[in-house]
Amino acid sequence: MHDFLVSAAAFIVLVGAIIVVHEGGHFIVAKLCRVRVEAFAIGFGPRLFGFKIGETEYKVCLLPLGGFVKMTGETESGLTGSPSDGQEPVNDPGAFTAHPRWQRMLIGLAGPTFNILLTLGLMWFYFAFINEVPAATVKTTSVEWVTPGSAAATAGIETGDVIVGFDNVKNPDWEIVYDHIRLNANQVVPMAVERGGNTLQLSLRVPAIAKSDEFDLTDAGISPQYLPGPIAVAEVQPGLPAEEAGLRGGDSIEAVDGQAFHSVNTLLAYMQAGKGKPITLTVLRNGANLQITATPTKLDTRWMLGFSTTQIPIRDEPLSLVSAAGKSLGFFKNNSLLVGEVLNRLFTHRLSVTQMMGPVGIAKAAGEAAQMDGWYPKFGLASEISLQLGILNLMPFPILDGGMILLLLIESALRQDISLVIKERIYQAAFVVLMAFIAFTIFNDVSKLELFRHVKP
Repeated sequence: MHDFLVSAAAFIVLVGAIIVVHEGGHFIVAKLCRVRVEAFAIGFGPRLFGFKIGETEYKVCLLPLGGFVKMTGETESGLTGSPSDGQEPVNDPGAFTAHPRWQRMLIGLAGPTFNILLTLGLMWFYFAFINEVPAATVKTTSVEWVTPGSAAATAGIETGDVIVGFDNVKNPDWEIVYDHIRLNANQVVPMAVERGGNTLQLSLRVPAIAKSDEFDLTDAGISPQYLPGPIAVAEVQPGLPAEEAGLRGGDSIEAVDGQAFHSVNTLLAYMQAGKGKPITLTVLRNGANLQITATPTKLDTRWMLGFSTTQIPIRDEPLSLVSAAGKSLGFFKNNSLLVGEVLNRLFTHRLSVTQMMGPVGIAKAAGEAAQMDGWYPKFGLASEISLQLGILNLMPFPILDGGMILLLLIESALRQDISLVIKERIYQAAFVVLMAFIAFTIFNDVSKLELFRHVKP
C-alpha cells in the first residue's frame, strides 16, 4: 500500500507538472498572438477555485492530472459545434481559427518546445548546482566479470575488457550500453572492446530477457565495474552463511576465489553462476588479510551469503554554468536519439510495442525514483518524461500537436481549408485509435505488476 501511495503521488506531481508546462507553452504563445484564451486550468473536472484576469479564467480543478488551455473557437475542427448541426466557424477576430495558419502552427509548436526547454532547464540546474558523483568511480566502461556460458561469454567478451563501441555508439557509458541492449532484445549488436592495447570487433547476441522491465546487464553475462574499491561489509545477518563463515561488519571483501570484485552485484552474479558451490573470500580486517570459505544459501530464487554493504559515498560536484549547459545538451541529445531509435524500431517491427511504458509504468518508475537516494533519479526521470512528451506530441498524428501542424501545412500547400466534415472524421478516428493504444499500454503495464507476474493462463 505504501508503494502504491508513493507511486500515485509521484505520478500526479510528475506528470501534472510536465503537462502544465506543456499547456503553459500553448497559453503564452496564444496570448502573444492575441488569441482569446478563455481558461487556463490546472487539473480536470469540476472547478475547485480560481480567479479571472481580463478575458482569462485561471482555475484549479478537482482531478490533479495535468491541465488544459481553452481558446475561443478551438475544438477538434475549429467549430463551436458540429458541421452536421449546421454550425459555422467561429466568426471572432480573437478566435484561434481566425488567426493566420503560421500563428496557429506556432501555438501548436509551443507546447512540445516548452517540454524540451524544461528538459534542458532541469538538467542544467542539476549539473550546475548539484551533480552528485561517487566519491571514487571508474571512468571507463570496464567489464568486471563475465558469466561463463552467457551471451557475453559467447560473444568473446572477457573480464577486464573496456567497451569502446556499442551499437555504433563510440565510447558509450554504461547507461548507453544498457539502453541499447534493451532496444536489441534477441538481436545481434556490433561492439568494440579494448584489450591489452588492441581494439577487437565483437558481436553480442542480446538475450530475449532484455525485453523485461527487470532486465539487468548481468542477465547478459556482463558485470560492469563502477567502483575501484573492495566490497565493504556493513552488517552480517544472523544465521546465514556469511555469519557462519566468520564474516563481520566492517570487513572489506577484496577478492572472490582469487578474482577482484568491486561490487556486490558482481558477487551475486558469480554465486548464481556457481549454483551454491563454496567460495573463498579474501577479506581485509584490521589491516590483515584473511581467507574465509562460505557456502551460499538459496533464498527464494537467488543464491546469497547474507550481508549488507555500506552505502556508496556520494558528494556534490557542481559544474560551471557553461559545462552544465554542455552536459544538459548531451543528456538531451542522447535521450532524443534513443526516442528516435525506439520509434524507428517500432515502425520497422524490430521492437515490440509491449516494451513501451504506459501510465501505470510511469507511475511505478516515478514511485521508485521518489524513494531512491539522491537527486539524479528525480531530475533524470522528470527530464526524460518531459522530453518524450515533447517529441511524441510532434508526431504527425491527428489530435497531437504535430497532427494539427501537418493539417495546417497541407492547407497552406493547397491554399484552401480542408473540408470541416473531413477534419471531424479524421479527428474522430484518431481519437478512437489513441484511446485504444492508451488502453493497451495500461493493460500491458498492469500485466507486468508483481501481483499478476505469477498468474499463468
